[in-house]
Amino acid sequence: MIRKLFAKPGVPWLLLAVSLVVILALVFIRGSAPAPQTTKPAAAAQPAAPQAAAPALAAVPEGEWEAVTVSLKHTPSQDFGDASVDGDLVSAEWARLFVWDVDLRRQLNPGDVMRAGWHWTDEAELEIGVATLKVNKLGKTFRAYRFLAPGDKYPSYWNEQGAEVARRLNDSPIEDYEQVTSLLKDRPTHKGMDFKTDVGTEVNCPKAGVVLRSNWNWSANGNCIEVQFEDGTIAKFLHLSENRVKVGDKLTAGQIIALSGNTGHSTGAHLHYQLNTADGRVIDPIDYHGTTQRQLDAGSLASFQATVQKFDALLDNPPKPAAPAVEPVAAIVVPVAKR
Repeated sequence: MIRKLFAKPGVPWLLLAVSLVVILALVFIRGSAPAPQTTKPAAAAQPAAPQAAAPALAAVPEGEWEAVTVSLKHTPSQDFGDASVDGDLVSAEWARLFVWDVDLRRQLNPGDVMRAGWHWTDEAELEIGVATLKVNKLGKTFRAYRFLAPGDKYPSYWNEQGAEVARRLNDSPIEDYEQVTSLLKDRPTHKGMDFKTDVGTEVNCPKAGVVLRSNWNWSANGNCIEVQFEDGTIAKFLHLSENRVKVGDKLTAGQIIALSGNTGHSTGAHLHYQLNTADGRVIDPIDYHGTTQRQLDAGSLASFQATVQKFDALLDNPPKPAAPAVEPVAAIVVPVAKR
């Protein structure tokens, strides 16, 4: 039967054509189907890693503070004056801090770096909170931070290790004072050592002696006492508010003899303490008494270091000065005459 079918003319060709059509149809259908995926599927998006927060700036002292950094070109007074309208006062306060360790007349050179941070108190007094001095000649930077030590009546200045910047006289005539504002090596024409303190602070006699005179040259000295120590040294205590001894009294070491004041030729409450030889030669109290440098105790160092960080932040990030207020200009109306 198959032979008869293929024997008919045209049948083989018909079957061949049908086969070709079927093959082409299968190829077309296969080509239109989606090809299997050969690439690796994209990974799911990952959440962005949180960025590290920028380090916060250390807190600065509260209130309105100013700070400057000055490279020495002329003198501290002139250079601070060029940097701030408060420069003259800043320079005077700044110098009192470093006179204990640096000869400001001989050891400073151009290029030394001076820094200070200060504010004005409610009593309208300029108060330095922090000061530094980099002396290239000595290869050292000196620092002073204002801090009230436990048990003290007044704040003082301490270096970064917690040692008091100013030295204290051994057998001092006064225990409670804010600052030594004058030294002989700081003011050679000034004959004594000045202790800034409130009126009414107790003054004692450092050594045993006898009262020679009181209240002489009152317009200059104010209430005053002169004592001769047992070794012959003459001690003068000036600008007192009250004398508690009289001429001829014999005194013991440490005896209270007066209260500090602001009498005579004085620009602020303080004690002027002066030493002379019997023939009138001036003696430096530092050389005569010797000094001690106090150190903060371990219990107060943490609080002190927090103060140091705040004042260092003030120096490193000084507040920008406020722009001066501009007063509005009133419009000026010029009448125009009618023609």
